[in-house]
Amino acid sequence: MEAIARALGRLAPVAAVLATARMLAAAAVLALLVSPAAAAAAPAVTISPLSGTLDASPHTQISFLGVPADQIHDVSVVGSRSGRHSGRLESYQSASGASFLPSKGFIQGEHVSVSALIGAGSHPSRVISSFQVARLFHYRFPAKKTHEAQTSGADVQSFVSEPDLHPTTVEVSTSLPTASAGDVFFAFNEGHAQWGPTIVSGNGELVWFHQVPPDEHAMDFKVSEYEQQPVLVWWQGYIPPIGVGFGHDQIYNEHYQKLAQVNAGNGYFADLHEIKLTPQGQAYITAYSLVHANMSGVHGPSDAGLLDAVVQEIDIKTGLVMWEWQSVGHVALSESYSHPPHRSSGVYDFFHVNSISLDPSGDGNILISARNTWAGYELNHHTGQIMWRLGGKKPSFKMGPGTETAYQHDIRWQPNGTITAFDDGASPQVHKQSRVIHEQIEWKTKEVKLISSDVHSPALVADSQGNDQLLSDGHSFVGWGQEPFFSEYGPGGQVLFNAQLPAPGDSYRAYRFPWKGLPAEKPSVAARQSGAGAVEIYASWNGATEVSAWKVLGWTEGGKIATLATAPKSGFETAIPLTTADTWFAVQPLGAHGETLGTSHAVQAEQ
Repeated sequence: MEAIARALGRLAPVAAVLATARMLAAAAVLALLVSPAAAAAAPAVTISPLSGTLDASPHTQISFLGVPADQIHDVSVVGSRSGRHSGRLESYQSASGASFLPSKGFIQGEHVSVSALIGAGSHPSRVISSFQVARLFHYRFPAKKTHEAQTSGADVQSFVSEPDLHPTTVEVSTSLPTASAGDVFFAFNEGHAQWGPTIVSGNGELVWFHQVPPDEHAMDFKVSEYEQQPVLVWWQGYIPPIGVGFGHDQIYNEHYQKLAQVNAGNGYFADLHEIKLTPQGQAYITAYSLVHANMSGVHGPSDAGLLDAVVQEIDIKTGLVMWEWQSVGHVALSESYSHPPHRSSGVYDFFHVNSISLDPSGDGNILISARNTWAGYELNHHTGQIMWRLGGKKPSFKMGPGTETAYQHDIRWQPNGTITAFDDGASPQVHKQSRVIHEQIEWKTKEVKLISSDVHSPALVADSQGNDQLLSDGHSFVGWGQEPFFSEYGPGGQVLFNAQLPAPGDSYRAYRFPWKGLPAEKPSVAARQSGAGAVEIYASWNGATEVSAWKVLGWTEGGKIATLATAPKSGFETAIPLTTADTWFAVQPLGAHGETLGTSHAVQAEQ
């Protein structure tokens, strides 16, 4: 708690947040309301903190994105109180550019001027930028709560061969042959079983489970791509009652080995709401800083804590920040549908960013979702300016029937230029039920039209979380967030798949992906005597997807190893009854063609 409090305390901006929005307008290029395809090409270099930023971290680096490091010269960084800063340039590995790492931090509240010569040859161009440094705001976080998982009961699974695993059960009520192929991915939280990233098959059988520490959560568990290979990605960390996360993002390979950890830069912690990997090796993530703000204009205290939403682009290999955006100064507090605190000791979450989606046009701009303003925002990647708003109090388009959302999550660009969203409709409740929507922006008429809308039957109202994954076959896979359901819908809205977690369990998002896993760890085996000369063998391999059968090996002390049985795989754990005098046993998983995939440790039969 102390580490998080200290980090947030270092990241607070000037008090008069609302009054300084005009600084951004003067420092940045005016963004026009145009389609992504018609957006003008951005200049060669983008400097972060973006020009006019009001609340940069005292520990910020200066990011130069878009030109090779050897074309960045004569970097000058001068604080109005701290003076000139020396430092070093470090290159990005995933794109052209470099970060200037100051040798000392900045002073809270000061103004910082940045300039550099950009370009090769004898005629480089001078670029300039400036930003404001954060001031302190102190907030006492409650102590972490430890989750005491149950190890037995109808809601919890237990296995003889994996006695330490106690994941949740999953009840599949509908699974039609026309449902999409692939396993179901979710991160279980808030229920009685152990918490953590979980993969189950289409019939609800466990494929893989990874328990997180009892004082942490896991969120946004999914399949992505890193270094041209499929990987597992999730966020893991601490979630205080204010509803944002402080942790790190994890990347694991098909062998369930950790490849990388993505940390937020500039002194922040990675937030739970999004990690988006790019094929080039960048990660877009969310983070939060706690800042001072004058809320009297929205009937709040003249000085209280404000949660400022941060979006960062991270170079995964180096951990450097390539780009950064803050909600403060870009979005007014008056756009929020949430209410400020009554006391100066309170915290106001006016924006609450909860998704990041890259523009399919390839222009580098991004679409983010803000729960508490009921809006999506298309951000210009060069200037940071808002190009247009989807919904909310200041929509840039005429919102057609059924297109407006309330407290939504997961606004996503789709490859064909349409947009999907999970419309919670609560909390507090605004709509009769939560739904997922698919809509189209008509650029010529500046209108938004509803393509389709899917709801659950019986009706669900998710107070938080949720997502809509548009699958390659046109189906829609929906995680209902705080409501513990997953559903798949066909193009006509027909229910093809439905599953339920035991209450009060939930999952921030749920997905369906094809996945092949071959664990680096050995298979697991247990043997129990079940009578005179009778033994029950239990075999499992957490995360293995290619096992079709199990071979049982047996021997006595000093005896010859022999094959005792071969049995088809049956669920996560396969029980194989034997009649034998052998006292030592091992198992080997077999692939589709009878090939040996691994060998377990040897065990003796237990009484």
